[in-house]
Amino acid sequence: MVFATATVWAAPERLNSGKVLPTNLPFSEAVKVGDILYLSGQIGNLPGKLALAEGGIAGETKQAMENIKTSLEAHDYEVSDLIKCTVFLADIAEWDSFNEVYSTYFEADQFPARSAFGGVDLVINARVEVECTAAK
Repeated sequence: MVFATATVWAAPERLNSGKVLPTNLPFSEAVKVGDILYLSGQIGNLPGKLALAEGGIAGETKQAMENIKTSLEAHDYEVSDLIKCTVFLADIAEWDSFNEVYSTYFEADQFPARSAFGGVDLVINARVEVECTAAK
């Protein structure tokens, strides 16, 4: 017996809450396709500005994670809905400091899948950028 299934694709919705990044940048804060939300990478910028939070990697990681949380909530998602994150670190030696802050945003058994890259140049000399995907 053969079963046929139909796939229904949802049209992408390009979203900008205006709560994290200036809205005049040439990309969407997030794109939603069905129940999947793709977030643009977040750096530790102060909301609405292209100025970094103080405190080096720890301060920037906290702000990047707060920016992710704000963006998720603006589009009716939560941190617990994150399924995959990609981390870009200007210096891989800051991995432990990044993890100390990052891990506080999740329950111990609720971490999303994750990849990380080090030694990359990031916009406005940021120490960290985090790009995530969420699903309901």
